[in-house]
Amino acid sequence: MRRRPGIGGLQNAAAARDQYRLLGENVAKLRTDLMKEQLATFRSQLEDFARKHKNDIRKNPAFRAQFHEMCAKVGVDPLASNKGFWAELLGIGDFYYELGVQIIEVCLATRPHNGGLISLDDLCKLLGRRRKAARETISEDDCLRAISKLKVLGSGYEVITVGKRKLVRSVPTELNKDHNEILELAQGLREVRCHSHRSSFAFDEVQRRLTWSLGRATDALETLLEEGLAMIDDGHIDGRRRYWFPCVSSISSYVGADTL
Repeated sequence: MRRRPGIGGLQNAAAARDQYRLLGENVAKLRTDLMKEQLATFRSQLEDFARKHKNDIRKNPAFRAQFHEMCAKVGVDPLASNKGFWAELLGIGDFYYELGVQIIEVCLATRPHNGGLISLDDLCKLLGRRRKAARETISEDDCLRAISKLKVLGSGYEVITVGKRKLVRSVPTELNKDHNEILELAQGLREVRCHSHRSSFAFDEVQRRLTWSLGRATDALETLLEEGLAMIDDGHIDGRRRYWFPCVSSISSYVGADTL
């Protein structure tokens, strides 16, 4: 018959477990301290880098994007506040604050024409026109970072992907799968038609190309019309009504785009 361990054996086992636990805690603390030390070194080097290249960071959008990637790797967010070291050194907080305000202005100005859905590429072009006097080039990465800060407004500002394009939504409208498929269809037809300014098609094209029923196509198109994301185009010679989608059309087709 196997003997069970006595009190002495149990005490020895408990003591061994305590020693292993303390050893594990010490090792974990050493690793944490080492990581903190390395992180502090990285941040110090990042600050030195920012001081040395601050003009490039301000003026070169590609360089600015790479700088943001470096910051993310060491847990630094230069956009977290308009005050503090990064704001004083680079003025980055002010740059993105101003850009965010201009994004809101462009979205509001174009909303009557696109229903609050504009392609990221077109948004950047319109912002470029507004910022010519400042002589500061902006990139899509700059726009994405500024838009990410606008989410706190709770007004629906976000970037969605439809097909191959990124669209900026400035209204709290939820697009379902059917709506996205129609927008993808409009985008695809525009590309097939050699980037025609307008992305329009007749009702029966929706049914035929997407193999939808009459009711499904009608419901999706009516919702897009109600939200201002689609418009009716009755100006064709054949007399067939077509649906036009400004958000996947060229900015030159926007009414008043040249005045933004």
